[in-house]
Amino acid sequence: MNAHRGQLVSLARPVYLSLLASVVSGIVNTVWVSRCGGAAVAAVAVATNAENVLLGVALVFASGTTVLVAHARGARDPAAVRAAVRGGRALCALVTPVVAAGGFLLREPLAALVLGGGESAARHLAAAYFAISLPGMAVFFTQQLVDGILKGTGDTRTPMRLALLANGLLLLADPVLIHLYGVPGAAAATVLCRGAALAVGLRALRRSAPLRTAAGTRPAEGVRAAVRRTLATGLPMSADFTVRQGAALVLVAIVARLGVPAVAAYSAAYKVLYVATMAFYAVRQAAAVHTAHLRGAGVDARRDVGRQAVLLSGALGLSAAVLFAAAAPWIMNAFGAGPDVVRQGVLFLRCIGPYLLLTAGFIALGGVFEGSGTAPVLLRVTLLGTAVQLPLAYALSGLGLPGVCLAMALAMAVQCAAVAVPLRRAGRQEGTGVPSVRVA
Repeated sequence: MNAHRGQLVSLARPVYLSLLASVVSGIVNTVWVSRCGGAAVAAVAVATNAENVLLGVALVFASGTTVLVAHARGARDPAAVRAAVRGGRALCALVTPVVAAGGFLLREPLAALVLGGGESAARHLAAAYFAISLPGMAVFFTQQLVDGILKGTGDTRTPMRLALLANGLLLLADPVLIHLYGVPGAAAATVLCRGAALAVGLRALRRSAPLRTAAGTRPAEGVRAAVRRTLATGLPMSADFTVRQGAALVLVAIVARLGVPAVAAYSAAYKVLYVATMAFYAVRQAAAVHTAHLRGAGVDARRDVGRQAVLLSGALGLSAAVLFAAAAPWIMNAFGAGPDVVRQGVLFLRCIGPYLLLTAGFIALGGVFEGSGTAPVLLRVTLLGTAVQLPLAYALSGLGLPGVCLAMALAMAVQCAAVAVPLRRAGRQEGTGVPSVRVA
């Protein structure tokens, strides 16, 4: 096995398991909340989507810290490691109170914004959920920072264990607290289980050998400079995530023009796609850490790492596309939806293959750009793809869900072509005398 590919597999496997655990726990949470009625399901669904948007805020300091710590680790510079950690902590400390306190104070307007005005039961339940979950963002943000620091040191297994711990506890706490307190119980269970994982994660930070070494050195730069560096590194990644989330919401609105069965089929099938896309994002995180580590060591291996990341993620994408196409009827029938929803969902899963394969390569390459400090390039490509995808999806939606799939695939093809240009330039730089690397 290629040395870069072996390192990517080693780093990506624990990340995927942690991401998959979150997806599974979210499904189980929905099952338990559904016993409280349709209004409860709607309230938790929109509240959870709002939390997903806030994940983009956390990426500023979490992903920025991951890349900077990995770069400093590759350079074997403990002072730079300590500065990167201090910068991430300081930025997290600045952002978290604003989100937690502001979210609590604005919980009612936020619930009205996402669910509309009036005296609906769902709006009140969403506000009750927000009253616990938004202050609880302090726990979530801190956990994201802990995970980011550990990943930067090359440890992706501990974040995996923390995710499994939090989601395992949630499976036990959800039925009890939801039974006792309803929707607020679901929010409380999530915050408490994340808090337990955070306590273990903070202990893991103290035991990390690279971090212990860095703790005994003087930081390479002051806190303000470290915060600016973290912000400059993480902000493009955060913006890229936010743009994608916004585009996904607009795409749902376009699909809604096709009728309720199409929206239901699209929503259900897209949840199934998470099983595959989480694997792509795991490869992306692995590529970001590995590339930053090599860059810190003075090695420019972007093209080689990118090639291996695309091969790995592409193999996963091809397998998923074949599996979804073959098992589409069984997958959609498992949701228990009506025949119209099942029919359209099967059609969507059988047409989404080209998009899935292209997405696998693009997402994996994103890690190379993030790890090499060129994430702004990736953001521009994402904006280009969004500008192509949404009008095209609107124009082709007359063909039904296959038209939407075609628009998604064409837009992703444009993005893949766009990122190939800077990657070819990187390949030419690799051939100008930069030493090769042997990955342990």
